[in-house]
Amino acid sequence: MDVVVIGAGQAGLSAAYHLRRTGLEPDRDFVVLDHAPRPGGAWQFRWPSLTYGKVHGMHALPGMELTGADGSRPSSEVIGAYFTAYEERFGLRVHRPVEVRAVRDGQGGRLLVETSEGTYAARALINATGTWDRPFWPRYPGQETFRGRQLHTANYPGPEEFAGQRVIVVGGGASGTQHLMEIAEVAAETTWVTRREPVYRDGPFGEAEGRAAVAMVEERVRSGLPPQSVVSVTGLPLTEAIRSARERGILDRAPMFDRITPTGVAWDDGRTVDADVILWATGFRAAIDHLAPLRLREPGGGIRLEGTRAARDERIHLVGYGPSASTIGANRAGRAAVTEIRRALDREPATLSG
Repeated sequence: MDVVVIGAGQAGLSAAYHLRRTGLEPDRDFVVLDHAPRPGGAWQFRWPSLTYGKVHGMHALPGMELTGADGSRPSSEVIGAYFTAYEERFGLRVHRPVEVRAVRDGQGGRLLVETSEGTYAARALINATGTWDRPFWPRYPGQETFRGRQLHTANYPGPEEFAGQRVIVVGGGASGTQHLMEIAEVAAETTWVTRREPVYRDGPFGEAEGRAAVAMVEERVRSGLPPQSVVSVTGLPLTEAIRSARERGILDRAPMFDRITPTGVAWDDGRTVDADVILWATGFRAAIDHLAPLRLREPGGGIRLEGTRAARDERIHLVGYGPSASTIGANRAGRAAVTEIRRALDREPATLSG
């Protein structure tokens, strides 16, 4: 293959679309590999109570608008159906479920992409694996002693399972606040803890604000540091639902506890909270372990990018990573990566070695 695309979420499908637009054919010139069982990217794994009407800023894929969506339907269903139709319309022939185990240097300047369906030898690679497969679980003293249930946003089933229970929600991002507001309606008691005081954003979030937020994430990636979460840069939007929850005392934040006990959590100042459940809404990390043999990471822990291209290997492009993690950013990154890859493919293959 000329190009292997890993991942068929927003960024991967955008890249595949632009590869077709430049004249490359699926299964002849490029291949799209996806580990998920069906179309929909990470959206297919989202909890049922996250309806499409609650999704902020879902940007359409290039070449095909998402129209007439029912806001009351689960986002997993709406976006799953949209991605299915998109793959079919543009004939992207996504291979799934396929696990990518490792990417290594091969001969003649090619990359060896080792997968569950065999090994591909590619001249370039577009990595669009996102973060959903790498939930981040912080470690705290006593965590293994807790007799209740611990789960992560990645396994959040919706609020019904928490009826009548005492629930601690950990995390100050969009998922944490959404979980908390839902669970508070049915739980016996909720406690919200975050490492930092939440920052709320009042007023419109326009193009200028968006560019400024992207620039901050981009600076970290250029420095070889791992990308930050979106909320750490933009703050939480002060919606009517959040205003109401704050007024009712649901979003009454406590500082991070110091340890976990068999029956709950405790702070060094003597405060304790008993709980049946600890829900870790603590975010995700980039799913890029399969790229480890290429030694792309910088001392700061991240992969330094020049545009979408890995600074340490011009054959590798990361889309949906860092500044392109938003849905509109993923679209733009897919186009930018393909533009640069086409230029590289038109040169002598020897110039593609890392």
